[in-house]
Amino acid sequence: GTTQVAERGSDVILDRTVQIRFDAGVERGFPWEFHPVERTMDLRIGDTGIAFYEAYNPTDRPIAGTASYNVAPDLAGYYFTKIQCFCFTEQVLQPGERVEMPVIFYVDPEIVSDRDAGQIRDITLSYTFYETELPQAQAALPPAKGSDYN
Repeated sequence: GTTQVAERGSDVILDRTVQIRFDAGVERGFPWEFHPVERTMDLRIGDTGIAFYEAYNPTDRPIAGTASYNVAPDLAGYYFTKIQCFCFTEQVLQPGERVEMPVIFYVDPEIVSDRDAGQIRDITLSYTFYETELPQAQAALPPAKGSDYN
């Protein structure tokens, strides 16, 4: 399911909780190591959660990547709302760099009013990183001959 985006959290927090599961992968041949720091989190519906994913570039070159994402079950995507996410922008990791990247989110309290989605107790948030073209500014090209950087 496709998630929603908001600029801030919910004003309503319910006593009911859902378990959020975090999943991570990379496309075939993409050299980064990528995984969630925590595998699960119990979160009150409407409460803002923060989870971290760790990425590591074990190579000797800078690499750019973008994360695609989805939520399961599909119905939950309509109520799973991201406030901030590393998936909103391209990420560039330098050789040997390891970073923790946050995702800040909540489950919209309206989920409990949905006849079908209201029965959901577990939601899985999955990311897959794939390589993208390195931005020109990050390309780590050697300075031109005669430049001030030689």
